Amino acid sequence: MTSDARTLPTGFGRLWTAQTVSSLGDGVSRAALPLLALTLTRDPLALAVVAAAGTLPWLLFGVLGGALVDRWDRRRTMWVTDAARAVLLGIPAAAAVLDVLTIPLLAIVAFLLGLGGLFFDTAATAYLPDLLGRQPALLQRANARLRGAQTAMSGFAGPPAGSALLALGRAVPLLADAVSFALSALLVRSLPAVPRPVPQVRETVLRQARAGASYVLRDRLLLGLALRPAVGNVAFLAVETVLALFAHDRLGIDTYGFGLLLTAEATGGLLGAGIASRLGRRLGTGTALTCTAALEGLAILGLAAAPNPYVAGLALAVCGAGMGATMVLGPSLRQTIVPAHLMGRVASTSRMLAMCAAPLGAFLGGWLATAYDVRTPLYAAAGLLLAMTAVTATMTSNRRVEAALRGSSDPESPATHSRPAQVTEAVITA
Repeated sequence: MTSDARTLPTGFGRLWTAQTVSSLGDGVSRAALPLLALTLTRDPLALAVVAAAGTLPWLLFGVLGGALVDRWDRRRTMWVTDAARAVLLGIPAAAAVLDVLTIPLLAIVAFLLGLGGLFFDTAATAYLPDLLGRQPALLQRANARLRGAQTAMSGFAGPPAGSALLALGRAVPLLADAVSFALSALLVRSLPAVPRPVPQVRETVLRQARAGASYVLRDRLLLGLALRPAVGNVAFLAVETVLALFAHDRLGIDTYGFGLLLTAEATGGLLGAGIASRLGRRLGTGTALTCTAALEGLAILGLAAAPNPYVAGLALAVCGAGMGATMVLGPSLRQTIVPAHLMGRVASTSRMLAMCAAPLGAFLGGWLATAYDVRTPLYAAAGLLLAMTAVTATMTSNRRVEAALRGSSDPESPATHSRPAQVTEAVITA
């Protein structure tokens, strides 16, 4: 493996290709599953069950899944999970061909796909720093490429492909997603093996899960990194819940125009991911994270006050850029400073906090729009994002980031020794 911060190892190319193919399949399923459900029922509650089923694994098993990933071989976890999801998708595909597809079956499949996503995403997050030698510059560059590919495939190419494939037959998009998982499994299986992290103490899975959650909650820097997507999800889901109504009623945008509006946000996300490393080098990671968070809040404020679709599209593009940069800088920093034997639990805990916040944001957006005005959720979301920026600015400051980076790179640093002690204490007193 090279130590040149400008050069990614050859194994990363295979990981990037695997995740790109898998993201394309995810985008296909993201469009196809709701449309498939719509061919079976017009009941909004039944449709909501299918939509929510995929997020439930993170809410129910997020931290526990991270503890299991920290015990298992991460490369094997990824390829076995993708192979299992490829086989799983054959079931609803066969049911569609035989005309016995049902809403309960779709909900079960969505739940199991979400469970597979929990294990794959957590294992991939934990595997990447081992593959890249935990070098901050390499991690930022790698995460930018992964984030860009995920946005392009699942946001741009996948959904329209899923809709088009569904027109060829109800089983076609499901089989296409199964093929993407199978190809991803083959590519991941060819990745170089990395040493499995050895836990410092032998404990039960539940105690390790609690230790991982405590590790995040007791460390101000990691807590700040976790609060940003969690609070951000409350704000963004409040906006997303009413965005179509806002676009139609306030901006006069039709269905086609609304699709362009979402494309503007995705385009901004690609740009933000591409310039994240440069921002981190120029401003420092902590300051860059504070700036991107403030940018998101100001962009949503601009969206709320937008007088026409063009200003609204620009505001969403700016917001997408802030989100794209944040989702490169934050995970890269976390992957650099968290010990290898805790990486799965820390990643899954942070993701679980973000996922749990999403339903709250959806409820908040719907309630504010009903009680007041369709613009109110947007103003509330902007206020929430700006308040979060102020609260977490000191938690993720350059000074705190630099101290954490020194501690992660110096085995004799007091910071290196004090962090595991926090975990042990949390387990004892919990």
